[in-house]
Amino acid sequence: MEDRKSVAPPHPAHDVTEHVGYRLKRAAAALRGAMDKALRQHGLTVPQYACLELLDEQPGLSNAELARGAFVTRQSMNVVLRGLQDAELISRPATTDHGRALPAHLTAQGRSRLDAARSAVYAIEQQMIEAVPQRRLGALLDDLDGMAAALGG
Repeated sequence: MEDRKSVAPPHPAHDVTEHVGYRLKRAAAALRGAMDKALRQHGLTVPQYACLELLDEQPGLSNAELARGAFVTRQSMNVVLRGLQDAELISRPATTDHGRALPAHLTAQGRSRLDAARSAVYAIEQQMIEAVPQRRLGALLDDLDGMAAALGG
């Protein structure tokens, strides 16, 4: 049997729970769980909320652009958009004059739902931020961006 520890970890770590990737995943899972719970009270999923936020910032985004921004596949975004459209939170034309992209826009009802849900999501982010000393927050954000960039993201 081959020794599992024949490859040295990239930094001192006694077990998997001390690896950066594990800790990032743990934080992401905690964030996702808190957001799932909070958004359920507003009748939204995390991808739906992300889609509404993106459309508030950039009205008219296409399915592909929304999928990239929400970190889901285009197929998954199709399902998200259909659900938001059925709930009358977004509008999209049935056809478009150019290309295949159907630009999406928030409806008044969508903007209202987003505003209510945003308060809950921002409260969760505030909880996370309070766990980091203010003087280190900027560096943490820079480090997270650097890690993503190092992996091509």
